[in-house]
Amino acid sequence: MQATVHAPESVTWRVHIDRAMWIGGVRGLMLQALHPMAMWGVWQNSDFQNDPFGRLQRTSDFVGVCTFGSPEEAEAAGRKVRGIHRRLRIRNHDTGRVERLDQPELLRWVHCAEVFSYLEVARRSGLLLTDEMADQYLDEQRRGGTYVGLHADDLPGSVAEMRAYFAEMRPQLRVTEEAAATVRFLLWPKMPENLRMLAPGKAAYFPFGALCYYSLPGWARRMYGILPEVPQPAVTAALRSFRLAMNSVPEPLHDYSFMQNTRDMLDRARSRLSAEGYDLSRGLYGLRDPRRWPGRRAPARLSRP
Repeated sequence: MQATVHAPESVTWRVHIDRAMWIGGVRGLMLQALHPMAMWGVWQNSDFQNDPFGRLQRTSDFVGVCTFGSPEEAEAAGRKVRGIHRRLRIRNHDTGRVERLDQPELLRWVHCAEVFSYLEVARRSGLLLTDEMADQYLDEQRRGGTYVGLHADDLPGSVAEMRAYFAEMRPQLRVTEEAAATVRFLLWPKMPENLRMLAPGKAAYFPFGALCYYSLPGWARRMYGILPEVPQPAVTAALRSFRLAMNSVPEPLHDYSFMQNTRDMLDRARSRLSAEGYDLSRGLYGLRDPRRWPGRRAPARLSRP
């Protein structure tokens, strides 16, 4: 049995174990907010406006389980999310109608904005991925879409397909009042309970939030217009510096940025991988380079039926 949903040889492992994910996650939320129905769904069915950083932690927990958890844990997490989404409704402010939250087109938007943010930020921050590996990552992530109720063959499986999808979606996007408020919250969030000790240094968070904002594609930044433009080479340099700094944080210390159940899941993953013969002396982060594992190969690509 495979110890984790994605083996350490997968491209998903290389992307998701990288600390640039923190930027990618917030950037993904900012991008998702540009879809009015998706934004209203979050605004009307969660405490996001009071605890946006907590939502990021819960998202990281789900992504973590679907990456580093066992297949059984990922399936259980997916069933839970699908069950929640099935019960929730959204009031469409344009039509006044109440609609289902688990509409495939909304789930697809959320998935694509999230995973493409992870990939684009990771590459721009200095994670070395070839174009083929970038395509492989998006193909692997089609599996992740199935956990929330999507069909793998309905999701973009390459960079070219993903870019075409965003080009198709752009006419449907706009900045609602809720979307603008979301970005302001993400620039100056309320700290969750387990990070309250960081509250005195909250002012230091703003550069992080601003970096997430400036990592958005130019068309998205122009739509928001919340912060003045800065030279993009400076943004790239800042992303690379952030990644280098965060990747130098010892794994046991970095784990405390996650909720307790996420930390427990990561410990179980370490135990399973160790039992399979992986060298955990450098932690999960140390398994990110497939060249260290001669004789092993990444799982086969998902193929369209």
